[in-house]
Amino acid sequence: MPASSEIKGLTASLDRLVYHHGGAALPEDKPHAFVYYVTIKNNSPRTVILHGRKWIIRQADGTQLVVEGDKIVGETPRLQPGEQFSYNSYHVTGGPATVDGSFHGIDDQGQRVHVRLPAFSLEIPSP
Repeated sequence: MPASSEIKGLTASLDRLVYHHGGAALPEDKPHAFVYYVTIKNNSPRTVILHGRKWIIRQADGTQLVVEGDKIVGETPRLQPGEQFSYNSYHVTGGPATVDGSFHGIDDQGQRVHVRLPAFSLEIPSP
């Protein structure tokens, strides 16, 4: 199967990151929750269908978690030129971490494509 490529004009950006500490819904070993807001914009001349995502979460202690899956928050966005898709989701952690993300799919020519989300940090605020 041919490799995936990036398309000029297809971008992903972190719009906002919100920190939340504690609460009964969070596990004791992961009391830090981060809600992130992302927008994927298609300013390319091609229609793109995004089928999934991959996240790599690198903890400060050196451990790494890779999260891959079909769809993006339960959706398969179809972005025509000039369209965008925005969503929010969350991650819980036991400490600070760095996150790298990407989204993958196909374009209107059947070519495999991906778009990277620039790395961002999950910083625990000082008490």
